[in-house]
Amino acid sequence: MNRAIELWQSLCERLEGLGRWLAPLGLRFILAWEFWEAGREKFSGSNWFMDIQGKFPFPFDRVPTSLSWSMATWTELLGAVALLLGLATRGVAFALFVLTVVATAAVHWRTDWMMFSDLAQGYAITDRGHGNFKLPLLFMVMLIPLILRGAGALSVDALLARRTGVDTQAPPNADTVAWGLGAVAFGLPLAMLFPIFGLLLAGVGVLLLLLGGWLTH
Repeated sequence: MNRAIELWQSLCERLEGLGRWLAPLGLRFILAWEFWEAGREKFSGSNWFMDIQGKFPFPFDRVPTSLSWSMATWTELLGAVALLLGLATRGVAFALFVLTVVATAAVHWRTDWMMFSDLAQGYAITDRGHGNFKLPLLFMVMLIPLILRGAGALSVDALLARRTGVDTQAPPNADTVAWGLGAVAFGLPLAMLFPIFGLLLAGVGVLLLLLGGWLTH
């Protein structure tokens, strides 16, 4: 029995070691392709944001459509290149996460839903009503591991970390401050889709940061 446990632990350790190199690559590559395609279409197309300006969540509904179009286009194009290289991955992935939430709220979200059963009808890839937020939701879920864990060992980020002497293999620290930062970082964008839940999550995050002493230093 002990031998079987040791073999299983040995296997898991090797998979974890391999995962540091390979696990984020698939996410980075497929997301880079998708965001590059979206940015390229905007770059070569006409600005249709003026038709949906009123659907953008605050504060993006206050931004001129010419500026928001350029911001979305270049965030997608430059973000795709950065993901491909694994450069500034956490920040880039978070920017694309926020962009995707805004796009979901303005284009893919069902606006007249009363219950979650109504909203669930929009979990589809379709142009026949009921929303179509399945694809952007998948993108958001795929971006979360890159935000939290970074680009992995096969990346420019890892190369720079090695060159500057930063220990990327340090044990994780999921303390009160970490949970607080995560709650604030994800709660505020999600408030554009679920205002009460998102603001409540962000509020809990601020409370955790206070309890952890991070905001009082």
